[in-house]
Amino acid sequence: MKKQFLMATTIAVFGTAAAADEIRVLNWQGYGTDLDWAVGAFAQASGHTVVHEYFNSEQEMLTKLRTNPGAYDVVLINAAFTPQAQEEGLIGPIDVTLIENLSDVPPDIAGNPDLNAGGALHGVPWTWGLTSFAVNTGEFDQTPDSIEVFWDKAHEGKVSIRDDALEAVQFAAIATGQDINNISDLDAVQAKLAELMPQIKTYWGSENDWNQFMAAGDLDVATFWSGSASRSMAAGLPVQFVVPKEGAIGWLDGLSIPTSSTKKEAAHQFIDWMIDPEFYVKWAADGAPASANAKAAAALPDEAFNKRILGDPEVVARVQFQRPVSEENRKKYLELWQGLKAAQ
Repeated sequence: MKKQFLMATTIAVFGTAAAADEIRVLNWQGYGTDLDWAVGAFAQASGHTVVHEYFNSEQEMLTKLRTNPGAYDVVLINAAFTPQAQEEGLIGPIDVTLIENLSDVPPDIAGNPDLNAGGALHGVPWTWGLTSFAVNTGEFDQTPDSIEVFWDKAHEGKVSIRDDALEAVQFAAIATGQDINNISDLDAVQAKLAELMPQIKTYWGSENDWNQFMAAGDLDVATFWSGSASRSMAAGLPVQFVVPKEGAIGWLDGLSIPTSSTKKEAAHQFIDWMIDPEFYVKWAADGAPASANAKAAAALPDEAFNKRILGDPEVVARVQFQRPVSEENRKKYLELWQGLKAAQ
């Protein structure tokens, strides 16, 4: 029987408050796990309190795990970084018998090779989404279906991409018809980005930046994240998220348990709550990424962004999901990107 976490009567499922733990979660700020109503409901149901610490990049997250053993009980890790965390011994295998809602995660997602680094599940699939782009609907008679809109001279000076080397290179890889995880022609990527630079008005760094630029009418088209786009559209901005015919960058986030955690049972309970449909449907109303839980996704209203856009099999078929990137390639991409910006 599924656990109904929003009901205080289910405290018995986890034990009494006398056995309660304080668990520490390491995540991006404002990313689901730290919603007041969510941690409050979990605490009421389980007796466990939740404290958060935040990171601003995956590299900072790894550094925190390395330098603060025992400080964290649950950590959000993008699947592309899970193998590195596993290889370094920073996270341990998940006890799948304690994650009841894992049965509702489709086998192809639950079996993601990066989340199953080392031959065992080291990250419970939680959310996924896309890095693609959105357009200012007031500047288009018809929504474009191609990534080439970024290079259209009609929009010169009203284009933006995020100031991120990996994202820029993978974006250009898609534009040049390449596999983002196996870029065979980096020169073509560099040339494509060089052609884009005169089109760019500014680089955006945060969701708030992006919204302000669009609200001011400064941009016609800009790269964006699917979850952020859903929030912007819900807030009334005149924008439309696009998954072009060439494809988009996909990412998958998992919830892991640090090897050094001393609260592993409570950590498993918290992760199970985070992938519960009851939690997700309420979170989705505020603009959540797509859930890895099929039952949760199916429970969304038909008009919900994540069901209408990301629930389309034809859209999903165009997605290239990120895999781990070697340090050598990261360095190459960073040097390429910095060189292009310096030449502007």
